[in-house]
Amino acid sequence: MGKLNVNGTEIQVYKIEENDYISLTDMVRNIENGSSLIEKWLRNKNTIEFLGIWEEIYNEVFDTNTYQTIMQEAGLNRFIMSVKQWVKRTNSKGIIAKAGRYGGTYAYKDIAFEFASWVSPQFKLYLIKEFERLKQIEQAQIGWNAKRELAKINYKIHTDAIKQNLIPAQLTSKQTSIVYASEADVLNVALFGMTAKQWRDNNPEKKGNIRDYASINELICLSNMENINAVLIEDGVLQNKRLIKLNSIAIHQMTVLEDQKGLNYLK
Repeated sequence: MGKLNVNGTEIQVYKIEENDYISLTDMVRNIENGSSLIEKWLRNKNTIEFLGIWEEIYNEVFDTNTYQTIMQEAGLNRFIMSVKQWVKRTNSKGIIAKAGRYGGTYAYKDIAFEFASWVSPQFKLYLIKEFERLKQIEQAQIGWNAKRELAKINYKIHTDAIKQNLIPAQLTSKQTSIVYASEADVLNVALFGMTAKQWRDNNPEKKGNIRDYASINELICLSNMENINAVLIEDGVLQNKRLIKLNSIAIHQMTVLEDQKGLNYLK
């Protein structure tokens, strides 16, 4: 669950089957008699029409017959509608009533934006802006996790090739670590143009290592190079020849990934 902050109002975002539902309850929490605004909104004939159209587009099990009946009732003075009634009568999924710690009325983002517009057009615009910011952060996190997992998988393939082909059984642990570090630097030099130590010397203020600051394209390329280097090691290709080959591959792959932007440091 995420959280939006719209002009000082904290609004929960709840995920259902990878879809974002935004709290309408939180939107009106700081408004006097705010809780009654949701039911007032639901009594509006235009609201019912909007909800029905949304459900017909996105919900295969929506009860359109009951919806038509509700549309005939909407607008009358005696017409009353709550979220629970709407869900129960029409089998809708665009708006829900949730119990528990983060309880309240939640709506799919399209519907939440419509409600926000009804409350205040200005509030709607701020809500959309904040929601987009949250999604950018979320996508960045997904991308980061994906590239780290990809790097881990290919790292295992790479180190296994080193272990099986380059490390004699009689080497000490210290000597073994030197071999691993040397092969890691083959990839670093091929892609980044410097060893891990050279990067640390050039960036004393930064924490972590050279790969922690790599772009998604660089990590994709690095993962591919780990696989290729593993194959070259198994084929008995000497390290200096592998470095030349890997550098050529890095230039080509980064050219494809970045459309020839910012590649001078590779050449």
